[in-house]
Amino acid sequence: MKRYLKMTPEGMKDFLFAECSAMDDVCGRIESVFTSRGFKKVITPGIEFYDVFSLPCSGISQEEMFKLTDNKGRLMVARPDSTLPIARMVSTRLQNNVMPVRLYYKQAVYRSNPTLTGRRNEMMQMGVELLGVQGLRADLEIITTAVQAMKAVARDFRIELGHAGVFDALSAELDINDSYKEKIRLSIEGKNYSALNNLLDKLEPSRAVSAIRRLPSLFGGEEVIGEARAICEGTKAAQALDYLHTIYANLTSLGLGDKLIIDLGLVQRNDYYTGVVFTGYINGIGDAVLSGGRYDELLSEFDVPMGAAGFAIDTDAVTLKTLADESVSYADNPAVLIFAPDGCEMQAIAEAERLNSVGVKAQFSVLPTIEETRAFAARRGIAKVMTVGEATDK
Repeated sequence: MKRYLKMTPEGMKDFLFAECSAMDDVCGRIESVFTSRGFKKVITPGIEFYDVFSLPCSGISQEEMFKLTDNKGRLMVARPDSTLPIARMVSTRLQNNVMPVRLYYKQAVYRSNPTLTGRRNEMMQMGVELLGVQGLRADLEIITTAVQAMKAVARDFRIELGHAGVFDALSAELDINDSYKEKIRLSIEGKNYSALNNLLDKLEPSRAVSAIRRLPSLFGGEEVIGEARAICEGTKAAQALDYLHTIYANLTSLGLGDKLIIDLGLVQRNDYYTGVVFTGYINGIGDAVLSGGRYDELLSEFDVPMGAAGFAIDTDAVTLKTLADESVSYADNPAVLIFAPDGCEMQAIAEAERLNSVGVKAQFSVLPTIEETRAFAARRGIAKVMTVGEATDK
């Protein structure tokens, strides 16, 4: 039987040196945004009961989850999502807390991607959840927090805005089942015009069919709202468009310019999101690095109905992009390597501590001779070797 002693499982990886420094830097900058806006950190278990993620609205298929059993034979999963465990936590540990409550997290999620397609099975995420409140103020707080988080880690980014109510209202007018609706949604989300047209061509022509056919192409600035109103006139989608317009008009005061985009083809997991939805992209990264929105019905599944909104950031993707930036260095070499002859070790350690306290990165050499210390410094590219103390007679 083959033993996998020197391999990591597919879709997993070790992080070394500069990668860890870059990850700490990226996460630290995002965390500063979250804490400055009053969000408090929580950590949920890495292993949860399968039932937490088996809700119809979870949007996570069985095949995506890593499953195991405990010593009582109960089905467990490695955490595939952070929002659902936080909903569980709020419904139990925080059900008597004064609302609204602002929470943030930094933790890994695990999802099986059989083809991988550039994605890993283990992914570090940071995100926030604002629970116990609905309305414009709450949505603006969540989206502007997302904007500030993106600004903290990237110069060239964009935020795309949509509203789950647009597709929900239009698809409700179609005589289709949930499975067919999901196929249409996926075609719109992937901007797969051919698949979308094939699905819609099988339906009776109607105003809703014509409007849905246009959704993937309704992408751009404020003019998109006007175009969408023209094709959605008389439907319940108009109310969602009015609200989206209000959100957009408020956000333009941030001076985002063309970084702020309306995308009515943004129809992610409409059985989960109930209002405004948004994604964030960084130039040079193909997939969205941030996604979120309003999900007011999720907490009802845990018997504590309340308004809720949040977003998550793929910090792994941001870290890899940061490492590729040649203008940023995460070199971990000390400026000075300090050697001490026998009997002077504590003197050298004290000198290293003193230099570090005044901003000079120093490190005590654990090698036994000055020759080995100098050779190590040369191989590592450490510019300076310092000797502290005098050798004692043996």
